[in-house]
Amino acid sequence: MPAKSKAQQKAAGAALSAKRGDTKKSELKGASRSMEKSMSEKELSAMASTTRKGKPEHKSDS
Repeated sequence: MPAKSKAQQKAAGAALSAKRGDTKKSELKGASRSMEKSMSEKELSAMASTTRKGKPEHKSDS
């Protein structure tokens, strides 16, 4: 599943880094912390590899 915003893509990248052991899990905050717990490495990789071009910084609710 591709990321819908730049913020979501960045959070997935941070969660993936922690899941792989490159970053401490204690350093994660907010969405990246819950993503790390609830998503597999494969799912995080797919979301983090989404290109940022043309994506909004944050997804609007409408």
